[in-house]
Amino acid sequence: MSTQDHIIIVNQFHPETLERLDSNYQTHHLWKLRHPEKNQLLESLEGHCRVAATASWMCDPIIYRLRSLELIAAFGVGVDGVDLETTQNLNIRVTNTPGVLDDGVADLAMALILATMRNIVAANKFSRDGQWSEGPFPFGTSMAGKTLGIAGLGRIGSAIALRAEPFKMSIAYHNRQPRRLPYTFCESLEDLARISDVLVCVLPGGDETDNLINASVLKELGPSGILVNVGRGNSIDDDALIDSLRSGSIKAAGLDVYKNEPQIPDAYKTLDNVILLPHIGSATEETRRAMGHLVLDNIEAFLQSGTLISEVK
Repeated sequence: MSTQDHIIIVNQFHPETLERLDSNYQTHHLWKLRHPEKNQLLESLEGHCRVAATASWMCDPIIYRLRSLELIAAFGVGVDGVDLETTQNLNIRVTNTPGVLDDGVADLAMALILATMRNIVAANKFSRDGQWSEGPFPFGTSMAGKTLGIAGLGRIGSAIALRAEPFKMSIAYHNRQPRRLPYTFCESLEDLARISDVLVCVLPGGDETDNLINASVLKELGPSGILVNVGRGNSIDDDALIDSLRSGSIKAAGLDVYKNEPQIPDAYKTLDNVILLPHIGSATEETRRAMGHLVLDNIEAFLQSGTLISEVK
């Protein structure tokens, strides 16, 4: 590592990580500049700057004009904001921060499962509004003996399964291929929804997963079923989910991610049977700090030896 190495900071993300980058390198904050100034910066850095750091969910496409760029280090797991086709064509390597946020996201998934099954948010309001004196709060649903269906049993999905087992839940899942695990494998999302009491979506982003949780899947989940999404917002057909929640075709939903963040469809906000969180799955001090460490470790490894710790293939 050399303080003489130039790094472009494409956009604003974790402040602590940005401070460390500013301390360790000659950084240039692209996101603070107007468009003409951005072009001027790229021209001045041509041939002198090989690395850019960005949030994984957004990346100013102007950065691809820097012909000397060799690495984009993304803060986050899903790299929806990075044009991977362009980076491949330009031989720009990309890293992300997998693994270090699994526990944080899995914890939040369990919180949403508990909150929806026991109707925690409504119970809090019930108590605050003085309704308890008028009668008991409606019954919730126990986790023990229920089936948790996991759409996408990767690192995060596996962490959710491990947390659900002590709650005496049975685990089922859908992946492209079955894994050697003591869980029930389902060939399709419809099959998974049919046997699930709670369906958790941990699917990755991208065109291949657009609207995979659709009306057909929700119909199989049924009127006592619950949907939780901690994966990517594009996986959910919002119109179908809103219709299902309104009609009672499913019981409830807990969402932490959306298609056009930070925008949330207004129709969700009119429903009492959906919990809406502002994409906080990895939003713990410990998790974000670990993500930042991995961003810097990737950059340092690249500049020192051309190696990468967590390259996106």
